[in-house]
Amino acid sequence: MLLELLERRYDTTSTVFCTQYAKKDWHQRRGSGVHADAIVDRIVHNTIWITTGEMNMREHMSTATR
Repeated sequence: MLLELLERRYDTTSTVFCTQYAKKDWHQRRGSGVHADAIVDRIVHNTIWITTGEMNMREHMSTATR
């Protein structure tokens, strides 16, 4: 479904991704196959990538509320 969405939006409109995973980990997390190649190609090569840090806010908030 993600590949279909990216294909329809490719070179026509913006798509925003929010993720806690590093760009280098996306291919492996998508299964490392042909579909992963296509998805990562559309995300990585046509994107302005903003890194917001490596802190996992779920872990941070769960330890802060204990």
